[in-house]
Amino acid sequence: MELEILRHMDSARQTSWLELLRSSGLTPDAQIDQTVLLWDGPILAAAGSRKGNLLKCIAVSRSYQGDGLTATILTALRQEALQDGYTHLFLYTKPENQLLFSSLFFYPVAGTKQVLLMESKRNGLKQFLSSLSSPSVHGDRIGALVMNCDPFTLGHRCLIETAAGECDHVYVFVLSEDRGYFSAEDRLQMVKLGTSDLKNVTVFPSGPYLISSATFPTYFLKDRDSADQIHCHLDIEIFVKHFVPHFRITHRYVGSEPFSALTAGYNKMLAEILPAHGLEMIELPRLCSDGLPISASTVRKLLQQNNIEAIRRFVPLSTLSYIITAGGSQYG
Repeated sequence: MELEILRHMDSARQTSWLELLRSSGLTPDAQIDQTVLLWDGPILAAAGSRKGNLLKCIAVSRSYQGDGLTATILTALRQEALQDGYTHLFLYTKPENQLLFSSLFFYPVAGTKQVLLMESKRNGLKQFLSSLSSPSVHGDRIGALVMNCDPFTLGHRCLIETAAGECDHVYVFVLSEDRGYFSAEDRLQMVKLGTSDLKNVTVFPSGPYLISSATFPTYFLKDRDSADQIHCHLDIEIFVKHFVPHFRITHRYVGSEPFSALTAGYNKMLAEILPAHGLEMIELPRLCSDGLPISASTVRKLLQQNNIEAIRRFVPLSTLSYIITAGGSQYG
């Protein structure tokens, strides 16, 4: 058999790849950096793809199943990922495939009836949580917020400040995915600077475990319309089963969402699921400026227009200073 490793596919290869995925019940995913194709002469026997540290679109032709080709594909994808600097890999699969991927040294993180998240590091999530240096926290009311903060606005500050006033301690998890206007490190630093006066607030990165919808692959879901709901459910499962007991979280704070249907739906699912686990969700109204809800997207638009003066209405001084000094020409 011949193994090909491609960044781009010509039309003939793409046609064979699409046919293999569809015959395997998978929907092609456009978010791909690299694809491995395994050929038996003119027949595409197996394939797998990668986006960053996430493996996806892994399929073996029915005629070749049982021949160990999944291992061949994963080995090639691991090697290529390592060359790109990725040592910790993830994959989403159907729950019934757990034994197959476990035999290939992937370990379950969390799952629902429809989807299972696995990683290449044994106890990776447990190790990540242990690496977060948490202060000695006392009290019975521990709050948590999961935020993107692209960038950190007065609305984010109001939400965190309210939670800090109602809780003995508050943990803010800033999404670590680098897909926003600002880098993950910039967003994390803006939140830390903007909350430094709140002594009962601890800011952490979310790591690769509290996941943005931008990276959630839906290629194996036949019902594409339910993909966002399934993703939200998995994210809540990870939060409840791992983050909550580790930090003794009792309350989850969110802001009302008038713009994003996905976020509004996510908030609704939190309100439905958290009470069953002994948690309370508190949704606070969005802070407004001149009658309009403050949003990070508004700030990003103003940044693209280089309208620094208008931005002052929507962000704390710490964010404005960070954008001007740390961001410099990159964001100006």
